[in-house]
Amino acid sequence: MVKRISVYIDGANFYGGLTSINKRFTDTKFDFENYINYISGKDNLVRINYYNALVKKKINEKIWRKQNDFFDRLRKIPKCKVTLCTRKSRLNILGEEYHTIKGDDISLALDMIEDCYNNKFDKAIFISGDGDFADLLNRIKKKGKEIEICYFEGCIAGVLLKKADSKRLINKKTANRFFWRGKKK
Repeated sequence: MVKRISVYIDGANFYGGLTSINKRFTDTKFDFENYINYISGKDNLVRINYYNALVKKKINEKIWRKQNDFFDRLRKIPKCKVTLCTRKSRLNILGEEYHTIKGDDISLALDMIEDCYNNKFDKAIFISGDGDFADLLNRIKKKGKEIEICYFEGCIAGVLLKKADSKRLINKKTANRFFWRGKKK
C-alpha cells in the first residue's frame, strides 16, 4: 500500500536546529523542496505545512527581506502551505527587548489533528524537536497514523523520539547536501 504523506515543519525550531550545527547556517539557504522530496518520495506527498513568523521590518529590514524571499520560495513549492504567525515584543529581566513567535505551535497542532481526523494522510513527517508536541503525536498515533520525526542532535526532546515510528537525523552532511543554491539555469 502506498502511504499518503503530510509534512509538518516547525520553522523556528528548524532554524534553531540548523544554527546549532553551524552559526552561519540559515533556513533561508536550505532547499526544503528537494529535502522533502528526498524524505517523502515525491509521488506520495499530500501536503507540506510550514509554520513560522516574519521578523518585523522596522526591527531588521535586511532579515525581513531575506525571510520574505524565503517564504515566497516556499509558497512556490507544489503542495506547500506556509502559515505565518505573529511576533510579540517582550522584555527580559534586564529590561531588554526580545521577540517571541506566537501561534505557530497551536496552528501546527490544529492542522495536524484536523488532517488526521479527516484521514488526509497515512504518515506524518514531523520536523521539530519541541517536546510540547508529545501529546499531539500520541493522538495521531492513536488514530493509527505513522509518525516520522526529523530532528537535530541535541535539539530534540527525548519524549518525542519515543513517539516516533521512525527517526531521521538532520546533521551537517544533510545541511550541506540540501544547501539551496538557487534555480538551475
